[in-house]
Amino acid sequence: MPAAERILPAICALWAAALLASGIAPYDRLTWFMEVLPVLMAAPLLLLTRERLPLTPLVYALIALHGMILIYGGAYTYARTPLGFWLQDLFGFARNPYDRIGHLAQGFVPALVARELLLRVFGIGGRKILFFLVLCIALAVSAFYELIEWWAALLIGAEADEFLATQGDVWDTQWDMFLALCGAFAAQLLLGRWHDRQLARMGFARAP
Repeated sequence: MPAAERILPAICALWAAALLASGIAPYDRLTWFMEVLPVLMAAPLLLLTRERLPLTPLVYALIALHGMILIYGGAYTYARTPLGFWLQDLFGFARNPYDRIGHLAQGFVPALVARELLLRVFGIGGRKILFFLVLCIALAVSAFYELIEWWAALLIGAEADEFLATQGDVWDTQWDMFLALCGAFAAQLLLGRWHDRQLARMGFARAP
């Protein structure tokens, strides 16, 4: 059975339950909606492409995890997640680091999605150019998200503070993009070969 038919129902059920639980009484309703909006957009897109472009189990699992990171952050706002406060106390951080985790994932997960699309759809198999293009795409995704945060601040004003989660850091935007870049770099180094094996099982052989 294709991975999409086995995994997608589980992802959708997991996300639906998490959205329901997080949406009952979020800290800030507007922030919750803006944070979970990518999940609400991704779910129908994954379902619509499950037959024409089923993804590898690894990429589906990463997308599911990324969705949960967004939903959890939306429920509390990124600056107030209990997990972040626990990490802050454990390591003595000056701020709640959950926002950093979210932006690291924002590079890590889109990197594997981009890698799969570049290999399967665009036929880019050269290792060096593939690695470079994945980094570029992940950084572009992160930069575009920062533009969205800027537009939200312009449109909503002070009410967008919870969504921005800068916590007083004037370099927050730069940190966000840097961590996304680090995530994309790490994803390819740590999971590239595993990803290749799953692609090979699906009939997509990598160029040497």
